[in-house]
Amino acid sequence: MDTKTCIKTRRSVRKFTDAPVSEETIKELVSCAAYAPSWKNSQTTRYILIKDPEIKKQLAEECCAEHNAGIINGSAALVATLIVDKRSGFERDGSFSTVREDNWQAFDNGIATQTFCLAAAEEGLGTVIMGLYDIEKASNILQVPEGQLLMALIAVGHPADEPEAPKRKTVEDLLTIK
Repeated sequence: MDTKTCIKTRRSVRKFTDAPVSEETIKELVSCAAYAPSWKNSQTTRYILIKDPEIKKQLAEECCAEHNAGIINGSAALVATLIVDKRSGFERDGSFSTVREDNWQAFDNGIATQTFCLAAAEEGLGTVIMGLYDIEKASNILQVPEGQLLMALIAVGHPADEPEAPKRKTVEDLLTIK
């Protein structure tokens, strides 16, 4: 699949089949996501593959609204993305590099997370990036290492159906030329 086709056909998938996703496949997706650009090549995104069904269930029941809980419980795999805090967008002395302050690290994590999802789409897998959950509680359940921050949960699996593309804004709506 070429890049533009992958970008234009990748969808947020919320319903999955029962087919498993192997640990090797997740490793390959992380390997691809490692090539995502980052601030000063800081490569601060980290991943946790949640294999334990009890941890997955605990995250779904204790940290998520019903809709996201159903997505988590229905996915073959759940991946958490984290960032190494205070590196991307920061100087060595801990001061901010830009007026964006600590927002740049979330930007870098977003690039890596989307790269992970595009690699999954090429493999025929569906993904949905979830941000609506109790981050503090989920961080505790996942035992996020000190100095790292939980950013997103990605449900991964074989799509049960092919979601339609939502309406997109036109180039004229999105692009200003000066």
